[in-house]
Amino acid sequence: MAEFGTPYWWEDGQPLPDLPSVPPTSTEMLVVGAGYTGLSAAITTNRAGVKVTVIDGGIPGQGASSRNGGMCGAHTRISVDAMTASFGADAAKALIQEAPAAYAFTRDFIKAENIACDFQQTGRIVLSSTAAAQAEMIRLARQMKEISAYDLAVIPKPDLASHIRSEVYAGGVYYADHGALQPRKFHDGLMAIALAEGVNVVQNCHLIGLSGREGAHEVTTSTGPIKAEKLILATNGYTRRPLSWLARRVFPLPSFIIATEPLPDAVVSSLAPGRRMMVETRARHSYYRVSPDGSRIIFGGRAGMVPYGPHYAAKRLRATMIGIWPDLRDVKITHSWRGYTGFTFEQMPHVGSHMGAHFAVGYSGSGVALAPYLGMKVAYRALGDKRGDTAYAQTFPTTRPYHFGDYPWFLTAGELWYRQVVDRWEDYQAARGK
Repeated sequence: MAEFGTPYWWEDGQPLPDLPSVPPTSTEMLVVGAGYTGLSAAITTNRAGVKVTVIDGGIPGQGASSRNGGMCGAHTRISVDAMTASFGADAAKALIQEAPAAYAFTRDFIKAENIACDFQQTGRIVLSSTAAAQAEMIRLARQMKEISAYDLAVIPKPDLASHIRSEVYAGGVYYADHGALQPRKFHDGLMAIALAEGVNVVQNCHLIGLSGREGAHEVTTSTGPIKAEKLILATNGYTRRPLSWLARRVFPLPSFIIATEPLPDAVVSSLAPGRRMMVETRARHSYYRVSPDGSRIIFGGRAGMVPYGPHYAAKRLRATMIGIWPDLRDVKITHSWRGYTGFTFEQMPHVGSHMGAHFAVGYSGSGVALAPYLGMKVAYRALGDKRGDTAYAQTFPTTRPYHFGDYPWFLTAGELWYRQVVDRWEDYQAARGK
């Protein structure tokens, strides 16, 4: 039976814990948001001996933390040149050098804490849609190799068959240090650790007012006021009022995912013999993988830049998927869902503080690896601990005059531009073999 609107991952998660909805009147550290970032920050804070409370406006984990594709890696989505233009050459170099450490932190944390989330180091292949895109990918790979010890390999078109069977792509670049996990199980594991260690997690507790300063924050919620000495904002793609300053610098971009019905092992092995995490250079931003049990294709991407319903989104994603794998034309889609990624205008995460409130937001599609890592970093920064030093604190978040912090209306214009111009141009270039 098709489950449109419900993530495939939810079928295999733990029962949700019975959490309070009324917060304490005071706490040493208050964390807003109980996703990967917030729980990681809370665990770090608690282990430092500081009393911590986490509040979430809904059910913890039912946002992006259990709606993503389960691809775990810190590979940057923008070029070295773009990072240099935004942050300067030194910061760009430091960011590239730190990204492998972010992935290693999350991978090693899962192992050390025995989190049963089906983690596998699968590697990731970035697939180029045209010869020009492949040339640019090779240039980026060489730059990253020069700056940091990335374990990567250029894959020419004749060698793609060992990774993916498709005629769409002109080549790719393979990154070995990339993993796969079951996102709901990962969040379940973080939640279990937090609760077992005494972290106070409060659900259905909306932030509606914020005042004060470092050492004396006064927070109003839908279920009661809280006084907090320190404050961490871990809201990412769900940042809304009253966090107006931050909401103008991170905006929610919907990401859509579908899951196929169970497929014969021979079919899956034929389509994706490498069982890699797969992404592409096209502006459709398609990303796809084999499910942890090896039975399905999980396929995500830009079905739209506005929050389309699950049936329409499934139709668009299915068409893109069939363009890559025509053999899936008669395969049924059993699940279709969406979540909100937190994007910044620089397409890079930011760690910092504003008016005494610390934040880590804007993962721009790389939150599975980066959110736990930067949750740890922002916790140490809030505690005044040098272990919080990170290059991601050098990426000051900017806004634009047309973004007012509420609904990002400009994405509607972006949807028309990408669908009517960019997608058609990329299809034309691919057809010409450029």
